[in-house]
Amino acid sequence: MAEETPLVLVLTTFPGPEKASEVARILLEHKLAACCTILPGTSLYTWEQKTCEEAEVVMLIKTRASLYAELEKKIREVHPYQVPEIIATPIVAASRAYSDWVKEVTRE
Repeated sequence: MAEETPLVLVLTTFPGPEKASEVARILLEHKLAACCTILPGTSLYTWEQKTCEEAEVVMLIKTRASLYAELEKKIREVHPYQVPEIIATPIVAASRAYSDWVKEVTRE
């Protein structure tokens, strides 16, 4: 049975998989994330009054809600974008085993 948990899923994007992997390793090394999943994709967005379309990768970061502020700060320090997308959404339920693992491999 799924249990309520103080975990969040944080989404951010990068221009390519190399930078995303580099940042993921930093987040894992600092125990700010339990897992970073990198997915290929395309983003369409408005920037400086122009519609842009770029290949990007999406990183899904699983972590404790209590680490969000520090995680955001670290992402901003190493992210190549002037205005990086950093969005957190609460994980309302997760399996007990997964939730315990996230707590085990991240710092309090």
